[in-house]
Amino acid sequence: MYTKTNYKNFAKEFLFQLALGSLVFILYSYGRHDRDITFQEFVFFTNQSLGALIIGFFLLPRFFYTQKYWHFAIYTTVVLCIVVFIEEAILERIYFPTTRGRNIAAKIYDLLDVLPTILILLGAKFAWDAITQRKHTKQLELLAKESELQFLKTQINPHFLFNNLNNLYAHAIENSPKTPEFILELSNMLRYMLYDCKATFVPLAREIEQLENFINLNKLQTEGKGKVTFNTNVSENNLKIAPLIFTVFVENAFKHSTSSLSKAIDIVIGLEVDEQNQLIFTCKNNFLNTSTTQDLNKGIGLKNVQKRLNMLYPNKHSLEVSNNNQEYLITLKINLQ
Repeated sequence: MYTKTNYKNFAKEFLFQLALGSLVFILYSYGRHDRDITFQEFVFFTNQSLGALIIGFFLLPRFFYTQKYWHFAIYTTVVLCIVVFIEEAILERIYFPTTRGRNIAAKIYDLLDVLPTILILLGAKFAWDAITQRKHTKQLELLAKESELQFLKTQINPHFLFNNLNNLYAHAIENSPKTPEFILELSNMLRYMLYDCKATFVPLAREIEQLENFINLNKLQTEGKGKVTFNTNVSENNLKIAPLIFTVFVENAFKHSTSSLSKAIDIVIGLEVDEQNQLIFTCKNNFLNTSTTQDLNKGIGLKNVQKRLNMLYPNKHSLEVSNNNQEYLITLKINLQ
């Protein structure tokens, strides 16, 4: 079933082939001895063009592209023989009944005469198909990439919600006065995830704002247990970044510290953009090396963010992880240029 896109692509190819055919016909006519465009030359050229048309639009897709090479070779030979036969046995007898020979050499000459035109037109068709196929392949790759990114996002949101609902439950059990504040911060983050994060990239300023909200949300777990510091050095700009890149690292930092320490927690988060628009994100936290903290490195969130970085910033980011069994340091650099 043909769609509007199919017709549009067909129209483009038709105009391309028409323009190319006109140019080849002019060169074909100019290459003759008389260098005049005559009606009989148009007839001869039409015969050769029809041969190229049959090979390019019927034999190529049906046999060559389906790897039936022997079929393609045989049928192409048949078409060439028919083109030569029409030119030798019909057209030349009509337009040149006395001036062209009728021997084997003449037939070989006719074959060599039709090949350049057919090869040029056929080569153009082959090139057009190759370019079209390449565009189609790139579109499929982009769709697959977008589908995977959306899938990764759908994993991040439930992962975030699951962890924070557990925290909310703990606050509710303790009748903590911070519970309303926790619910409000959680609501703001969910609103950002559900609506603003639909785009592949978001304004950097907006992402930093939500990162600060996310840090404040997690700081409620560490009150009276230590210190959390967030330093930013980002000037006003129009830079954009993929959403929810940093939250996984921050979440893991709080998990590492709170699951192994009951006091003296020290979490330092930094974010800056240098003059070359390179973003530098650091997240450092202290912890005690236990089996619980070792399992955190295998979480689904960390794997997801690494996949997203590889897909969204190929060869434009670096991620370094340092662990000395007492302090965990993440250093992420992204070229936002």
